[in-house]
Amino acid sequence: MNSKVVIALSKRKGTISFVFSFLFFIVGGWAILYPEQLVSYLFRNTDFIRIIGFFAIVFFGGACFFIGRKLFDNKPGLIIDENGITDNTNATSVGLIEWTDITEIEIAQVMSNKFLIIHTSTPEKYLSRAKNMFTKKSMQMNNKTYGSPISIISQSLKIDFKELENLIRSEWKVRNLNDINEK
Repeated sequence: MNSKVVIALSKRKGTISFVFSFLFFIVGGWAILYPEQLVSYLFRNTDFIRIIGFFAIVFFGGACFFIGRKLFDNKPGLIIDENGITDNTNATSVGLIEWTDITEIEIAQVMSNKFLIIHTSTPEKYLSRAKNMFTKKSMQMNNKTYGSPISIISQSLKIDFKELENLIRSEWKVRNLNDINEK
């Protein structure tokens, strides 16, 4: 099969994610500056509220940065072709994942967010493509947690998760059958 499937990044999903991340970023700042206004039955300690605020600023500030970059990214989110899967879906995207390197495709879930874990025979090859320290640490954490540094999310794409999973699995199956037939 020599077809090429191009899936665009969803600006709508990205905008919604950015807005919510920015709101949590603001709440984190509020927690640092005015913790006494957030004291409640659950959170009585202002120092604890400040610590939560700090982590909210770091996490959601980072999310705003990466989501904001994707909002202005005109490259496709995912390309599936005869070479493999070219991933541009998230901050830890590694570019081309070659069909010959893929050993397994697995579903993982954090809270209600599902994503695909792409297991490879050469995880070091993809870890070495990390663009910065944050990306490398995230990929290493994925590798330790899920057994692979590569994850593909549908939240940033104009496709739902089940369609994405079916598409990637069927293309991978075709490529594996072609490899077996050629040997």
